[in-house]
Amino acid sequence: MALSPLLQELINSLRCLPGVGYRSAQRMAFHLIERDRNGARTLAQALTVALDQVDYCTRCRNLTETPLCTYCTRPNRDESILCVVETPADLLAIEQTSAFKGRYFVLMGRLSPLDGLGPAELGIELLINLLNQDEIKEVVIATNATVEGEATAHYISQLVKTRSIKASRIAYGIPLGGELEFIDSTTLAQALTSRTEIM
Repeated sequence: MALSPLLQELINSLRCLPGVGYRSAQRMAFHLIERDRNGARTLAQALTVALDQVDYCTRCRNLTETPLCTYCTRPNRDESILCVVETPADLLAIEQTSAFKGRYFVLMGRLSPLDGLGPAELGIELLINLLNQDEIKEVVIATNATVEGEATAHYISQLVKTRSIKASRIAYGIPLGGELEFIDSTTLAQALTSRTEIM
C-alpha cells in the first residue's frame, strides 16, 4: 500500500526520535492522524515554541528559556562544587537523587572525534572560564561510563588539576556502559556520595 506523501513525510520525521524505528513511527503517525488530531496540533505547537524559545544557559549550558537556568539562579546552591555532566537528562537524573547541592556544567555530549565532537563543541572554553573563578574548590565529573565518557572525564580532570582544584569522579555503582538518565535514584545517589578523587 502506497502512503500519501505527507503521511510518509510525517513517518520519516518521527524516526528522528531516539529508539523510534519505521514501525513505531508509523504507529505514532497513524494514531495522531486517525485518533488524536488535537494532540498532534498541541505537539506541533509545543515543538515550535520550544525550538524558538529554548536555548543554552549562558553559565552552565543547560536548556532554558532565560539567560540563566533555574539551577544557576538558586541562591542556596553550593558555589564551591561544580558537577560536569554530558546532557540535561543527566543533570535531571542527579537532581532527582537530592544528593548534590552544587552547581552544574552541561557538556551537551562527550569527546568523540569520529562524530566531530571536540573540546569546542563541548563548551570547554566556558568551562575553563568557570574553573578560573576562585570559588570552585571541587569538580565532580559525572560523565557516563563509556569509552567516550571516560576519555572526556580524563580530559576534564587534567584541566581541573592544572588549576589546583580537586577533581573527583562519581563512583562506579553505575554499570559500565550505562547511561545516567536510566539509572535508578538510589544507585545514582550512592555513586555521588562515594565519589573519589582522580589521581
